[in-house]
Amino acid sequence: MKIVINGGTGLIGSKTVARLRSAGHEVVAASPQSGFNSVTGEGVAETVKGAQVIVDLSNSPSWEDAAVLEFFQKSTGNLIAAAKANGVRHYIALSVVGTERLQESGYFVAKLTQERLIKSSGVPYTIVHSTQFFELLGFLVKAWESGSKVVVPDALIQPISSDDVADVMAEAALAAPRNGIFEIAGPERFNIRDLVAEYLAATGDARAVEAAADVLYSGAELEETTLVSDDNPRLGKIDFDQWFASRAKAA
Repeated sequence: MKIVINGGTGLIGSKTVARLRSAGHEVVAASPQSGFNSVTGEGVAETVKGAQVIVDLSNSPSWEDAAVLEFFQKSTGNLIAAAKANGVRHYIALSVVGTERLQESGYFVAKLTQERLIKSSGVPYTIVHSTQFFELLGFLVKAWESGSKVVVPDALIQPISSDDVADVMAEAALAAPRNGIFEIAGPERFNIRDLVAEYLAATGDARAVEAAADVLYSGAELEETTLVSDDNPRLGKIDFDQWFASRAKAA
């Protein structure tokens, strides 16, 4: 089976490509570096020709409101057009748990727009909603730095390993379309303050961590459960300690 993975060289994409290739499938790791640009349409028709499945793992290089909306509108539109023209049987996209609850954020407005384009396309589809990746913790800490301390939202988080996400995306590529959304999440829930404190301690960072209700996540205020799944998610296998140990070993 031919499977095209848009964003096939990224964090989740490269791992998904490896899993599907090891299972014997013809997998195209599509990216601008390979002459495939879903936003401009360059190389899209040629790459999708003969494919049965498209897995969309791409992300906007800019999170500025107008830029990210344009990215997902154009990229998704071009991929859907190619899918229809080539009889693609399954369109799979990775999105985020809580997208519909984060509409104060321009990024999540764009992600919801992407989801709606897929749902209304007429192409059989599956949308996977994932909680945040453990690999984003360093980025989040930097975003919440405040002088000599880190001030985080007063809310819950249920992060998942990129390896667990890649397992699910590879399985979805080989399964029948759900024509709906299903959710995946990490095996543990944390208060964001507790997780960030544990992460800083593990990395030898002595800064204090505080929580405040008015601290934003991607431009949006959080309720306690905005970022966690209560929709019977499939749980990942890798907890924080296991993830951090593997990260340290790789480093």
